[in-house]
Amino acid sequence: YWLKNVYPEAIAEAHQNADFHIHDLSMFSGYCAGWSLRQLIADGLGGVSDKISSKPARHLSNLVNQIVNFLGILQNEWAGAQALSSFDTYLAPFVKADKMSFDEVRQAVQSFIFGVNTPSRWGSQAPFTNITLDWTVPSDLKDRPAIIGGKEMDFTYGECQAEMDVINRAFLELMLDGDANGRGFAYPIPTYNVTRDFQWDTRNAQLLFEMTAKYGTPYFQNFLNSDLDPSDVRSMCCRLQLDKRELRKRGGGLFGSDEFTGSIGVVTINLPRIGYLAENKLDFYDRLGHLMDLAAQSLTIKRKVISRLIDAGLFPYTRRYLQHLNNHFSTIGLTGMHETCQNFLGRELGINTPEGKAFAEEVLNFMRERLQDYQERYGDLFNLEATPAESTSYRLALHDKKHYPDIITSGDEQPFYTNSSQLPVDFTTDIFDALDHQETLQTKYTGGTVFHGFLGERVSDWKSARSLVKAIAENYKIPYFTITPTFSICPRHGYLAGEHFSCPHCEAEAKDKIEHEIAELRALAGR
Repeated sequence: YWLKNVYPEAIAEAHQNADFHIHDLSMFSGYCAGWSLRQLIADGLGGVSDKISSKPARHLSNLVNQIVNFLGILQNEWAGAQALSSFDTYLAPFVKADKMSFDEVRQAVQSFIFGVNTPSRWGSQAPFTNITLDWTVPSDLKDRPAIIGGKEMDFTYGECQAEMDVINRAFLELMLDGDANGRGFAYPIPTYNVTRDFQWDTRNAQLLFEMTAKYGTPYFQNFLNSDLDPSDVRSMCCRLQLDKRELRKRGGGLFGSDEFTGSIGVVTINLPRIGYLAENKLDFYDRLGHLMDLAAQSLTIKRKVISRLIDAGLFPYTRRYLQHLNNHFSTIGLTGMHETCQNFLGRELGINTPEGKAFAEEVLNFMRERLQDYQERYGDLFNLEATPAESTSYRLALHDKKHYPDIITSGDEQPFYTNSSQLPVDFTTDIFDALDHQETLQTKYTGGTVFHGFLGERVSDWKSARSLVKAIAENYKIPYFTITPTFSICPRHGYLAGEHFSCPHCEAEAKDKIEHEIAELRALAGR
């Protein structure tokens, strides 16, 4: 519908011809959004005409049910991730007020985790949810009165650190246990804020890094050595005047968003084709600039369409809890910077070479400056994202191989492009070599980006995981990163460390069964 009835022909053709990829064309909605948990706690779930309304929750068990329903409802109105910030900070006062035991807290958190992973509604899919956990009370919330049941309490969030620790312990234990089959939970995707006062030596820290070593579940937002500010999570809603030449950061990493912000839509540029077709640098940037112009135009059109639908009441809960899209970004991303370098500079000059990396930085700077121009021209927020373009990179590469057989792609039988400006996945197994290479590239993105520390196996122990995370946060300006160990899941035996194409336990059982049958046959033959 978007391509045939909304976008101009030039934009539709650019997508159909794989010059770029417009994401979420199957959804008549925005992309991702961050919501205020404080607002839900203060106002309750409702306020939409002809729909059931719930008063502000007074107990944790009620609140987690409201959160699950809230996320599911909003997932119906958005295509991508739904995010909540300061999850542990805002829930802690409920534990304090009711003097809840650990088992009671664990039960409530368990209800939340299973609730957001159960595809019982919402188009038979679990809501794509991200929560940010502060670990310690943020400085801008410490002295603010806690809210329960829509009312301010006689104690502050800063007085609830012990209760935050209980919530984090319950969450971590449950995520470590996994479901009944030992399978890790897909949601929520937890992001932990690594700040100056992050507690590295507690029992909770051990649980966090055990989960990191086992599943690689947590994402870490680096406030130690990046240019991110923890208070920005709550600042977008009250920042009325923005410098239109300033590229604001969306916050929340790749899958999250700060409160009252997010992305209206994403367009991923097919950079390798530009590198293949361009005759020189001037031609390269002319082609890239033209496609970015079309992408910006498409996002501006989408913003106007979705805004009209919100105003008309077609997204009633978005209208109730968000009201407008002024703080939502128009997102332009890229794929295949490595293959772009190979096609434009030469096969041996990928992004892993000094020449390739220098060109990649030049391209990203060009794109950033172009986005500044769009902010001035359209009056909207724009950002540059390292889009997670797994299926998109395959679609674009397949299309290019069909029309340009000698274009350089990754993959032998199945062509694909390397994600954004990442290194090829098989380039190095040394995580610090990869970090050294990626640091100056990742910091150029103002939208979602993540550094994946791919490890060939499970981290040996939680202390090693802790040391690795601490070293990255303290020594690199990477804003958002995750440690990704390799593991397998057997339907019968659950979690298996490392890569296994067949379960060694099942193989051993099958071998024992065969040997037992052989022994029985020999016994019968000897009679």
